[in-house]
Amino acid sequence: MKEITIYAPNTIGSLALLSETLGAVGVNIEAISAYEKNGKAIFKILTKDVTTALKAVSKLSDFQAQEEEIIIYRLNNRPGELGKLARKLSNADINLESLYIVGKNNDETEVAILPATQDFSKTKEILKIK
Repeated sequence: MKEITIYAPNTIGSLALLSETLGAVGVNIEAISAYEKNGKAIFKILTKDVTTALKAVSKLSDFQAQEEEIIIYRLNNRPGELGKLARKLSNADINLESLYIVGKNNDETEVAILPATQDFSKTKEILKIK
C-alpha cells in the first residue's frame, strides 16, 4: 500500500483545504495523521486512489506531496501487542519513520508502518510479509 505525505503551510484552514480538495475529486481518505514540524503542516494519508490524490494536491499552491510504500500489519487487539511489535522491530535494528493505527475491529488492529528505506525489506522479512 502507498502512503502520501503532504507538506503544507501550517496555517488555519490547511487541513480544510486539503480535505475539500480531495473530496471534490472523489478521493476517500482511509486514514490520516496530521502534525506540525518546523513550521510546516505534515499530513500522512492513506487512500485507494493515490494517483488522483497526488494530481489534486499538485494543484494546491505551497503544498508538496510524495508517495511512499508502507506496510500494513495486523495485530491482535489487546494490551501489549504494539509493545511486542515495537520490541521485535527494535531488536532487529529497524529504524521507523512512522507508525500509526489505521483500523480496528474487535479482534484486530491494523497499523501502517513506514520503516527507513534501507530497512523496508528487512521489516517485511521480520514480520513474515510477502
